[in-house]
This record gives sequence, structure tokens and C-alpha cells, in this order.
Amino acid sequence: MSRISKNPIEIPAGVTVSVVDHTVTVKGPKGELVRTFHPKIAIAMEGNTVILTKKGEDVFVRSLWGTVGSHIKNMMAGVVTPYEKKLILEGVGFKSAVAGKSLDLALGFSHPVKIEIPEGLTVTADKNVISISGIDKEAVGQFSAYVRSQKKPEPYKGKGFRYDDEVIRRKQGKKSA
Repeated sequence: MSRISKNPIEIPAGVTVSVVDHTVTVKGPKGELVRTFHPKIAIAMEGNTVILTKKGEDVFVRSLWGTVGSHIKNMMAGVVTPYEKKLILEGVGFKSAVAGKSLDLALGFSHPVKIEIPEGLTVTADKNVISISGIDKEAVGQFSAYVRSQKKPEPYKGKGFRYDDEVIRRKQGKKSA
């Protein structure tokens, strides 16, 4: 059973939450997020809190209960302070630059890699450190994972994209006789 959604979710100062049917709208100083949730979870407002109740007791509803609570908490946190992920590009000749609404990468391929930046995200590239930020936690994580998938870090020299807090386990190369 989920302990996340058992307790009411407090709304932080400066944030307004509105619920219409199963659509939750969260407005804050950094922007606005709108999300529609499954009808098996009832979302209600009571004063300065959001209360979630289950409509049923099957496994699917119980798993949704905590997920909906986490999504709402992430929405409230994102409109106050944006989420940020940093990617570090390592490798000789590997370059990154932001040009307009696209991220241009030179990753050692025979062609440059151009990735369109999604709406609502801010991307900056400084000396092979790419910073991705936005109010939607899911969009920030999804875009950073897509950029990382273009050139995953390899275990011998560590070339490729890695998160700033990620540790790459290095392998020993060939031994000479």
C-alpha cells in the first residue's frame, strides 16, 4: 500500500492548484502545468491541501494511488523551482552547442547530430557541460536521457555523455605480453 498518498499533500505558498474532473492544473511563479489523471483516483481540494482517494481496491488502483500523488508533488515543486540535469560530454573532438531551438553535437560520427529542443525546456552548453532545465520533471528527465542515448559512456576511456553525479565503472584494457 502506498504511504505517499495516504497523507494529504500540502500546497506550498505561491502555488495555486485547481481540479476539474480528473485534470489538475498547477500554477506557480515559474509557469503552469496541466495533467489529466486516471478516473479511478479521486482528487479533491480541502483548504490548503490536496487529498487523493482510491475508487476500488485492486492492484492497479493501489499502484496508481502513489503514482498520482508523486506526480502532483513533482508538479508543485517544479513550478516553484525548476528541475535541472547536467550532462558532461567527454572525448577528444566531441563538441556541443545550442543554436536557436536545436542542440548541435559532434560525437565522432561522420555527420553532426542535431536534436530539437522541446517546448518548455531551457538548454545551455558550456565547454561540454550541457545543462537541461524546466518545470516539468518528466520532460527534463526524458530529454536528458535521449541526449545521453546518442553516445553512452564507454567503460574503457569513459568517452560519451554521463550525468554529473554518475560514476562510470572503468575496465582495464588489453594487456601487452
